[in-house]
Amino acid sequence: METLSNVRDGYDRWAKVYDDDQNPLQGLEGPLVQQACGNVQGLRVLDMGCGTGRHSLWLAQAGAKVTGIDFSEAMLVKAHEKTTDYSIELIAHDLHQHLPFEAGEFDLVVSGLVLEHIADLAHYFSEVARVLDNPGRAVVSAMHPAMFLRDSQAQFTDPNSGEKIRPGSLPHQLSDLVMGAVSASLELVHFSEHSADAQLTANFPRSEKYVGWPMLVLFEFRAVTAVQAQE
Repeated sequence: METLSNVRDGYDRWAKVYDDDQNPLQGLEGPLVQQACGNVQGLRVLDMGCGTGRHSLWLAQAGAKVTGIDFSEAMLVKAHEKTTDYSIELIAHDLHQHLPFEAGEFDLVVSGLVLEHIADLAHYFSEVARVLDNPGRAVVSAMHPAMFLRDSQAQFTDPNSGEKIRPGSLPHQLSDLVMGAVSASLELVHFSEHSADAQLTANFPRSEKYVGWPMLVLFEFRAVTAVQAQE
């Protein structure tokens, strides 16, 4: 898949500056994902699309047993560097493929800013549902589809060439994201949309042009079987 190859190459190049380029979307997303996850002490957590380990690190610091998975080798190198003090398993794997885990292996799945790079959302969410224990939760964030109307998508400036790189993003609609999860027998238990505010723009000046504009969508899912077991 040529598009997928471009995404992997793009993130390999992005790894050099990913943690330092003051990306406002990461600044907005991080605290919201942590809040949605809540107390993770003792939980088995899968970080799907872990990148440089920005979620894996705080999850481990909060007492979770963390496995991170990503298809960018360069991103995983950065993740290894920042998580050496913690017992975090990091695995190179393409999320379009069957996950290398048993059914019910995790209590929580966290996936941050990945969905725009997923071609088959039904398969992605079916794998999320499969690896979740009963009961289990998934906290998933994504760039808001409205950002595409502003010609905004995952991008960075290559520090060596000065070239603006767009690894490759798919313009999924909100309905695509929700129905992808529903098709996998996941129940939507939380949905929220988030935009830049004064505090974000103070910390991340690049977000000023997005004040009042939807930048991020956040979901929390549970397996339908888990919900039924509680009734």
